[in-house]
Amino acid sequence: MFKILKILIIFFALSALIMSSLFFSLLWKYSPELPSYSKILQYKPELSSRLYSSDGVLLKSYHREERIFIPIERVPKQLINAFLSSEDKKFYSHLGIDFMAIIRASISNIFALFNNQKLIGASTITQQVVKNLLLSNEVSFDRKIKEILLSIRVENILSKNQILELYLNDIYLGFRSYGIAAASLNYFNKSINELDLSEIAFLASLPKAPNNYNPQTNYSKAIERRNWVIDRMFDNGFISFDDLIFKDK
Repeated sequence: MFKILKILIIFFALSALIMSSLFFSLLWKYSPELPSYSKILQYKPELSSRLYSSDGVLLKSYHREERIFIPIERVPKQLINAFLSSEDKKFYSHLGIDFMAIIRASISNIFALFNNQKLIGASTITQQVVKNLLLSNEVSFDRKIKEILLSIRVENILSKNQILELYLNDIYLGFRSYGIAAASLNYFNKSINELDLSEIAFLASLPKAPNNYNPQTNYSKAIERRNWVIDRMFDNGFISFDDLIFKDK
């Protein structure tokens, strides 16, 4: 028993040493190429200008990217929980990247390559913010490494709530909508505080592929994905069994 324990300790120590060496070598190689993260620190989103009639009817919206900025303290908790459940349930505990998710995705993708299946990602919310604001959508090993390194740096200069605020206001959710506030108005003609659980879960289902889950063109896929988010919220303890009654409507 003691011999096995000793072998395990040596194995984990060597693994940690190898991982640390790999990390610092990548940091040494890519650090000079990393873009400045001043854009995140000085984030100034392009906002919509809206013209209303005297009785409150929207007449015209002027924008390049339709977005309404909402401070994180004004975002309903259940809406935050929905996005955490669908995108990054360990957001408040990881350091910018989720090592276990990366390992699981890597193993799954190895099998997917041999079976001609779709590859899966393992990006955290922090990584998505970094990719959207500082990098491109290029699919490459170099971009992924830069994304990981920048995510770790961003976690050291911004609080979790600041990162989440950037994410919820910048993410593209389809239907000409950037951020949760614009999406809430465009899909449901409601403010985010008026949304019910079904609508909240639908918005949280969109980041991965908003055009694929547009209810006007792919209603069944939209409902299936919305229900998946609700199931994740239940599994994570954010909603109770009574909240699931409406799910099949």
